[in-house]
Amino acid sequence: MIILIAAIVLALGAVTYGTALFKTGAQQEVIAIKGVKMWVDNDRAVAWGAAGVRNSGDKLVSVDKILIRGTTVPYTNWYVDENQDRATIENYQSQFNHTGTIISATYTNGLINNDTSVTPSTACSSIYPTGGYIQQDFDDGGPKPAICLIKSSGPIALSPGEKLIVYFRIEDGVIIPMDSGVPVNVGIFAGKTGAPITAVISNPLR
Repeated sequence: MIILIAAIVLALGAVTYGTALFKTGAQQEVIAIKGVKMWVDNDRAVAWGAAGVRNSGDKLVSVDKILIRGTTVPYTNWYVDENQDRATIENYQSQFNHTGTIISATYTNGLINNDTSVTPSTACSSIYPTGGYIQQDFDDGGPKPAICLIKSSGPIALSPGEKLIVYFRIEDGVIIPMDSGVPVNVGIFAGKTGAPITAVISNPLR
């Protein structure tokens, strides 16, 4: 009888341990990357990229590195919309735009023009009245919400299932006009998860 009880206790212990190990093993940090684009403005030698990132695991992750040709894109060159009302699955799966480079007397950083095809064209200005955003729209004023890309200052945290859209200004000299049409690896990482994805460098719209 004692031997039988001991056997049952050991068996229950093995089942409990196995279940806990399975649950721990199922906790994964995974990101999915979608729609990577790369552009270079031949007239101004200004290069940008864009991508959608989704936390497809079941742990909180922080998107913390974008790497182009071995060069890290500084956080201050990231422009991100992580608002889940705008970073929708439809926008995440869209073809991302480049609406041309701003030309003005105060041109210093090669920012992208705001997309004015949305209705109203002031969609982001009503949310961020002091400015400092890049507005883009992926369906020419259709039902998809415009995205409002705000300059980042550090890693971007995503809970499981959440998405972000990021546009990033590449440091001068990393991508040059002669690279137009050339494939390049774009590495986007959240800690130890992530991998390079190949994108062909194109020219922005005018």
